[in-house]
Amino acid sequence: MPDGVRGALVQRVSPRYDGPLDVSWLPVDAQKLPLGRIRLHWEPAPRAGWNVNAHLGLATTEVHLASWPAAPDDWPRLVRPTLHEVTGLCAALAFTTKALDLSNRLAEV
Repeated sequence: MPDGVRGALVQRVSPRYDGPLDVSWLPVDAQKLPLGRIRLHWEPAPRAGWNVNAHLGLATTEVHLASWPAAPDDWPRLVRPTLHEVTGLCAALAFTTKALDLSNRLAEV
């Protein structure tokens, strides 16, 4: 990864098993990971492959989502299913939260 970044912010995860991960660099000075967004960080593993870590942004903090130690060179293919599932879950939770908020506002009328 380039200097001055703390990881890659996942923008989009293809639903295809061999599809791409669209990412943008997340600068070191970024305030916090946005709610429901995933940050990837990778570095060469000691013997071979890559140590890959994923973090998930929550309302008040970011949490460790997953690790793939010594992942092969095609590690994006390995991590893609997990990222796809988590982004789908976050989108569903965000939609449900908005629906509940709307329902509560309408109930107050």
